[in-house]
Amino acid sequence: GKVVNYINKLNNYDAQEIARIAVEHGLNEEAFSIYKKHGEHAQAINVLVENIASIDRGLEYATKINQPQVWSRLAKAQLDGLRIKDSIDSYIKAQDPSNFAEVIELANRAGKHDDLVRFLQMSRKSLREPKIDTELAYAYAKTDRLHDMEDFLGMTNVADILEVGEKCFNDELYQAAKLLFQSISNWARLATTLIYLGENQAAVESARKAGNTQVWKQVHHACIEKAEFRLAQICGLNIIVHAEELGKIIAEYEKRGYFDEVLQLLEGGLSLERAHMGIFTELAILYSKYRPEKLMEHLKLFVSRINIPKVIKATEKAHLWSELVFLYIKYDEYDNAALAMMERAADAWDHNQFKEIIVKAANVEIYYKALTFYLQEQPLLLVDLLTVLTPRIDHTRVVRMFSQSNNDNLPLIRSYLMAVQHLNIEAVNTAYNQLLIEEEDYKTLRDSIDSFDNFDSISLASLLERHELLEFRRLAAHLYKKNAKWDESLSLSKQDKLFKDAIVTASVSASTEVAEDLLSYFVDIGNKECFAAMLYVCFDLIRSDVVMELSWQHGLNDFYMPYKIQRERSLVAKLSTLEKELQEVKTRAVKKEETEAEVPIINPGGFGPKLIEAGGMGMAPPPMMYPNGTGMVPHMTGFGGF
Repeated sequence: GKVVNYINKLNNYDAQEIARIAVEHGLNEEAFSIYKKHGEHAQAINVLVENIASIDRGLEYATKINQPQVWSRLAKAQLDGLRIKDSIDSYIKAQDPSNFAEVIELANRAGKHDDLVRFLQMSRKSLREPKIDTELAYAYAKTDRLHDMEDFLGMTNVADILEVGEKCFNDELYQAAKLLFQSISNWARLATTLIYLGENQAAVESARKAGNTQVWKQVHHACIEKAEFRLAQICGLNIIVHAEELGKIIAEYEKRGYFDEVLQLLEGGLSLERAHMGIFTELAILYSKYRPEKLMEHLKLFVSRINIPKVIKATEKAHLWSELVFLYIKYDEYDNAALAMMERAADAWDHNQFKEIIVKAANVEIYYKALTFYLQEQPLLLVDLLTVLTPRIDHTRVVRMFSQSNNDNLPLIRSYLMAVQHLNIEAVNTAYNQLLIEEEDYKTLRDSIDSFDNFDSISLASLLERHELLEFRRLAAHLYKKNAKWDESLSLSKQDKLFKDAIVTASVSASTEVAEDLLSYFVDIGNKECFAAMLYVCFDLIRSDVVMELSWQHGLNDFYMPYKIQRERSLVAKLSTLEKELQEVKTRAVKKEETEAEVPIINPGGFGPKLIEAGGMGMAPPPMMYPNGTGMVPHMTGFGGF
């Protein structure tokens, strides 16, 4: 009490020093009174809020004094006491933005954005700090004061708009984020924000301006989620031009069952300038899954732009056999194409197409599989197939295939056998001859036998000689004749009374014995006409004395007489010819002698023509020796010793 009385009564003392001493000794009220009495309001409010710790008394004092520094000190104390609204009010009254960082931090933490707006608006009047403008924009967003935000964005500011926009986006303040991103033309983030606002059309436009694949993907995903397929297609067309993104897009549609929509998307992508092989390939695969009726047309149009092996796997998995064959052909896999046609004939086989494919197959075994397939499935078209395969197949193997004992199908390939018989192959000739025997076509069989000789004629003759039809037994005799089996041939002809054939056979044999035996046979059976015919046909083979004897013994002079007359006539003709030839030889000899006589002797030394003729056995006589010891005539040389 005494200290208070001294303070009130005394004036001439050092207020600062006395107040400090009072605070040190815990006399806070006395210190407050000293500061208040001497007008040290800043010190006084400091004692109230710091030493006495009475913010309420500080507020009363600040209200009474109403000085900026008092309000500022009170505001700081209120802020420390987390009385954020009161603190902001005090800062505003003090017009003091100096502690803006702490105020912003605590106000945001406490969610006092309305009060923070007032503080920041006050602060902007005296400070141009990015932190202040940034937080003001964010506070506008938090308080949904979008009009104020628009005005703020329209005036000069130093805020970090992108940061604020990201914070708003993260806080799901999409309208505010929209305004912020629009103000800085950040189309990528704006597009994403518009998605969340449901403004898909605007999002697509922003994505187009952004030109970023990631943005297109986000917008596309949002459109798919909301079943906005028209907008999704716009986005998708900008994504599928990147091959690495195509599979993910298709998977997203398929996962949701939007098959028609993904087909429309890829169909739209076919006309893009940046359309790549993946688009054409994936569309083909999707057709194979969901619209198989469209696949063939697509393949025909774009087969050069698809990944054929990949589509082949898809068509095989989808059991689209016609399309599979088409792809094999375009990929030059003719072996697989032919095999696929045969394995899935009900769906994939076409005769004309198969003929074109089979001739290009590299594996010859496929030819024979094809023949077996046609035998089982399309026997009436076998000959047509064989026609195109003729240059490539082993005809002997083909005949063996169709002439198996348990299933003889040679009649099906009759035309083929006729077409290749000109090659004169034993198996073909044998098969064709057998077929003609079954058909009892003896005329064609005779032509075949005479034209093509590469077959076992003895076996065929043995078969034919037991045939019930005369013409075939006649062919057997003919075969024996061709193989010089005269006895067998004549035996068959005699058996069937085919005497003309027998006579011809005897003539062909050029054997006197065979001819005379047959002549005796005709005499024995009393066939005088054949006896006469035999004499005519085998005129040169039969000996005249044999004929004369048979005629005399059997009274056949009337049939023998023409032969005898002809024989005499032939003899006379031969003698005349012989005389003529002898006369010609004699004439030539005389002329030759005359010619030789007229030729002068040029070399009397023994080398002339006369000496050659005179020599024995065509040899000239030895030359005459002269005194010089040689066979040469000595010449006059002038030297006596020679």
